[in-house]
Amino acid sequence: MNSRKQLKRRFNYLLKNLSILLLNELIEMVENEITKNKRQWVRKWIDDRNETGGSALLLKQLRFEDPAEYKLAMRMSPQNFDELLSMISSSIQRHDTFMRDAIPAKIKLEITLTFLASGMNYRFLSHFYRVSKPAISQVIPEVCWAIYTALKTHIKIPEREEEWKIIEDGFNTKWNFPSCHGAIDGKHIIIKAPPNSGSEFYNYKKTNSTVLLALVDHDYCFSYIDVGANGNASDGGVFKNSSLYRRLEDGLLPTKGVIVGDAAFPLKNYLLKPYPGTQLSTAEKVFNYRLSRARRISENAFGILVSRFRVFEKAIPTHVDTVDAIVCAACALHNWLRKRSSSYITSTCVDREDNDGQIIEGTWRSEINPLPSISEQQRGNHSMTAKEKRDLYRNFFMTAGSVPWQLDRIH
Repeated sequence: MNSRKQLKRRFNYLLKNLSILLLNELIEMVENEITKNKRQWVRKWIDDRNETGGSALLLKQLRFEDPAEYKLAMRMSPQNFDELLSMISSSIQRHDTFMRDAIPAKIKLEITLTFLASGMNYRFLSHFYRVSKPAISQVIPEVCWAIYTALKTHIKIPEREEEWKIIEDGFNTKWNFPSCHGAIDGKHIIIKAPPNSGSEFYNYKKTNSTVLLALVDHDYCFSYIDVGANGNASDGGVFKNSSLYRRLEDGLLPTKGVIVGDAAFPLKNYLLKPYPGTQLSTAEKVFNYRLSRARRISENAFGILVSRFRVFEKAIPTHVDTVDAIVCAACALHNWLRKRSSSYITSTCVDREDNDGQIIEGTWRSEINPLPSISEQQRGNHSMTAKEKRDLYRNFFMTAGSVPWQLDRIH
């Protein structure tokens, strides 16, 4: 009886060890198969990304040997890059899978910034960074939205009186326009027409576009953006459908405060636009000149945006939702870099005046073609109080608020 028990125990022992051996063999076979499939799934030149890709070679070399060139490539310093990466890394980093390794968050950000800075097509980005083209089409909107989420607090309408006062003083000091709290404008972002969209995005320039509506403060920063309206809309139409319009109608600005816009916008108690027509009085011409000086803030903000992020220089060939992500990210980066980097906007980048009021154009005007403006909406009836508000400024600019050179500039 005892011998039978011993034999049974020995049999169970051998069976257990055999099972372990078979299991280990099976695991090794599966791992080998996975490794084989992984090698087959990822192209060799892509699999070498961490050794020979643009991030591992050129950008690494620029970062340590030529920071100025690195800044031209990324549109920010290595320190700014690291700061931004720390803010978004957790939201864009994915885990490795059995089939492939996840693209590092650092490379995702480098790909996206290169695309924003240059508009380089996905195929070239794929070759440079050794990342597949389908992956890049997913990386760019993902990272753009992550950037916007991290930096959107830098696009902010003032909430406190002292914040409005800073903007007001800025417009008055730089452009001699009192009680001004922003310049509003709308630009076409040229896109590739979506399938079956008809004339939905077709604008007066005979291209397809979406619209970026923005309110710009005294320091060339965007206080508010509205992104994604169809290209066939007017400034006035986009404006009236925006949340900014509703807030302005509800008394957003400080007492007697105004914003300035071009002829595409409606004349309001809080929104000044030029006198229309060509048969204008001297006082009306002076008002239009003074208004255009203040509006240079928005022209320059858009100009700097495009000169820094060249993706806007040509039609963006992505899905419309990705275009929205690109615009939001670029505007947020523009504001963030304006505050973080002293060299993002220099004195020569933007328009300025000499002692005689002669405009010296910013360097961006010779570097790029500006974004197309929205066409003028049909002229409507304006309230009497709005007309009176504009007339008050007209009279002020001819008396106590005049500048010595203004008559020279209108002839």
